[in-house]
Amino acid sequence: MVVGQEVARFLFQRIASGALVIVFASALTFFFVNLAPGGPSSIMRFDVSAEQREALIKRMGLDKPVVERYADWAAGAIRGDLGTSLLSDEPVTQRIGERLPNTLILAGAALVVSILIGIPIGLIQALRRGSALDHLLSFYSAIGLAVPVFWLGIVLILVFAVSLGWLPSAGVTTISEDTLVERLRHLALPTVALATTTLPTIVRFMRSAALEVLDEDYIRTAASKGLAPRVVVTRHALRNALIPVVSAVGALVPRLLGGTVVTESVFSWPGMGRLALEAAQGRDYPLITGITVVVAGIAVATTLLVDLAYTRIDPRLRAS
Repeated sequence: MVVGQEVARFLFQRIASGALVIVFASALTFFFVNLAPGGPSSIMRFDVSAEQREALIKRMGLDKPVVERYADWAAGAIRGDLGTSLLSDEPVTQRIGERLPNTLILAGAALVVSILIGIPIGLIQALRRGSALDHLLSFYSAIGLAVPVFWLGIVLILVFAVSLGWLPSAGVTTISEDTLVERLRHLALPTVALATTTLPTIVRFMRSAALEVLDEDYIRTAASKGLAPRVVVTRHALRNALIPVVSAVGALVPRLLGGTVVTESVFSWPGMGRLALEAAQGRDYPLITGITVVVAGIAVATTLLVDLAYTRIDPRLRAS
């Protein structure tokens, strides 16, 4: 009963703090967009008739103070109404809903690849500390952190799509062959490009955490009892070493969502990152604000899941 109350209190605190983050992010974005040069007030200078300008001002509520406009927008957002896109005259929620699944697929695939490859590599580096393999993998990690996503994406397209012709260079699927295999082929290159920038972070966190755990007394005690090295590593070291890695994964999600802006543009991937770029270029302010709120919500939800994962990995953290 006490544990259930602690979990409920924990969830309430995290949800409340997450809601404050979303409110702060939405307010900051809304005020910056509305008050910055080139914001919605710039429609006053559009080459349109006085009647058209007046209708546009009324439609966007620019005849009201910015605080009142934000209050009206926030009231609509609570009901699920994020406004209307200026470019397409469609609801912002509809435009985001059309693109969000593609972004989640791309970011999720990149994260899964980073985890599945990064954790074993980091563990191997810790077990082979100071070896040539350790130095080689550390060098790769440094290169992966330094390589720009747009450059890597172009190189991947030139090599695997243009020169070798193995994989498609753009889009989600081929219109004439809309199958799961075809979708995976289109997903391969953008996933590799996006995962290469996040994989080194997981590798470094895993290596550092594993090195710290492997030096603990209980690990040496387990080894001295005659347990096989594989059992010592998998049963005793790996679980405790994963705690900092879980934290790194949670921090990587917002970075992945931000990285999709460049990745989706390079590979013509119809996701929310590319939509954000189109909204910025077209001065679609309601859409920009809506995308920011959705990304903030995803980041908050990810943080909550990471905190819950902490309690799953180490029950001692439930009461903290």
